[in-house]
Amino acid sequence: MYSLDKILRPDQGAPVPVIAVDPAWAQRTLATVQCGFPSPAEDHAMERVDLNKVLIKHPQATFLMRVRGDSMREAGIDDGDVVLVDRAIKAAHGHVVVAVVDGEFTVKRLWQRGSNVKLQPANPTYSDILPRDGQTLEVWGVVTTAIKAMRV
Repeated sequence: MYSLDKILRPDQGAPVPVIAVDPAWAQRTLATVQCGFPSPAEDHAMERVDLNKVLIKHPQATFLMRVRGDSMREAGIDDGDVVLVDRAIKAAHGHVVVAVVDGEFTVKRLWQRGSNVKLQPANPTYSDILPRDGQTLEVWGVVTTAIKAMRV
């Protein structure tokens, strides 16, 4: 089954609300950096940034979850990434969502046309999840951000 690690604190067995993040950790200095040719005209502009304000629209409804598996790699979500999931956003066609299928968390792209619904992976080696008769499928929340650690 496609899986989503139970969260940053697996001993709890439930998603971790983002409001548990220490605000002091979330405030760091944001510097502008050039990805192309460096511009000597720009003097390393810096400002304070609160990652909670930048990344989270609904703090009471936003949770952190760690992804396990590679079914969403072509959507930029890789094994070990942490996703921010907002339960206050109404899921719509094309959103990447966390869904619960028969009691199991999974992250997939929501495909919805009228009453037809399926969950699509972003990796061609996986199949779509089509709800069968009697199967429980609940969209738990919408993925708004993927956080990844760069290999060093």
